[in-house]
Amino acid sequence: MRYAIVTETYPPEVNGVALTVQGLETGLRQRGHAVSVVRPRQPTDAMQVDDTLLVRGASLPRYPGLKFGLPATRRLISEWKESPPDAIYVATEGPLGWSASRAARRLGIPVATGFHTRFDEYMRDYGMRFLQHTALRWMRRFHNGADATLVPTRELAEFLRSQGFDHVVRLARAVDASHFSPLRRDDDLRAQWGVGADGLVAIYVGRIAAEKNLELAVKAFRALKQQHPDARFVWVGDGPSRAKLAQDNPDFVFCGVQRGDALARHFASGDLFLFPSHSETFGNVTLEAMASGVPTVAFNYGAVREHLLDGVHGAAVQDDAGFVDATLRLAADPARRRAMGQAASDAMRALRPEQVATDFDALLTELAQTRGSHHASIATA
Repeated sequence: MRYAIVTETYPPEVNGVALTVQGLETGLRQRGHAVSVVRPRQPTDAMQVDDTLLVRGASLPRYPGLKFGLPATRRLISEWKESPPDAIYVATEGPLGWSASRAARRLGIPVATGFHTRFDEYMRDYGMRFLQHTALRWMRRFHNGADATLVPTRELAEFLRSQGFDHVVRLARAVDASHFSPLRRDDDLRAQWGVGADGLVAIYVGRIAAEKNLELAVKAFRALKQQHPDARFVWVGDGPSRAKLAQDNPDFVFCGVQRGDALARHFASGDLFLFPSHSETFGNVTLEAMASGVPTVAFNYGAVREHLLDGVHGAAVQDDAGFVDATLRLAADPARRRAMGQAASDAMRALRPEQVATDFDALLTELAQTRGSHHASIATA
């Protein structure tokens, strides 16, 4: 089969959407399919990239390291007329994503979209709560133009259906437990953070931005530090809030963006993963922390509701007070943290990225065959 994947973010950009898309692409290739990627050109790109159509992009406001793709309907129609894919996956709802869906509809190519980002929740986090419903209507219009909308959790599928989204399909996610593993724990790295083997490290991994509700993580750590004065809070990632956060908290350790083996070492070298976000559609970092053997404190939705057992793998909390209380409880009990970390790591080994690729392949194949059968029936009518 021939598939096309359209995305406005892609590695080396580091975010959940970019890495998820790359994982899906890799999985399809490993299953023997031809996959082309349509995405904005990045500064590190050569003039031509194999199996990739590079389009014009522009920087996202407040995120100079990320781009969105500019509309490319005519170019995509020309490209796909010459070499039509059997099905297309559109991962992002930006201008490039809209134009890709439009081009596919004109050519009669089936389209699956991915619901990766709660832009309606972002409106609230950036002080524009009055635009929440507008954002949701905009996303509903985009996704309802597709043959299927892929979501990572049952909870999100139920919510979208209740809001009038059509053809919602759950595509589970997984984590590479051979890469994210407790065996990656690195005492030398911890020493660089100023912590001994028995010290306490709270860690956050992700975008450092307003929508991540980071003030709550800071509040929880400050309460923790009153009981554990030598504890460290390590931050992995970057974003528009980093400079102010570092200025206000000179004792925090900022490691910047980490990738590959370095990211796995940073995860596994923490003792408690604090993830205070309210606005994730999933939260891949939750699975990565669990696979790394690090108990997690996070809100009970997304990946947490799908995979984290409260009191077994960490704490799935309901409100801000519960987040702080859970942080203090786990910080005070090293033996319980170790047991939770081991249980979380064991649970993640049951998840297999290969199965995600198989399910994704089956869904795209079904869309292609259904559309093909429909066209055949029209031709013979």
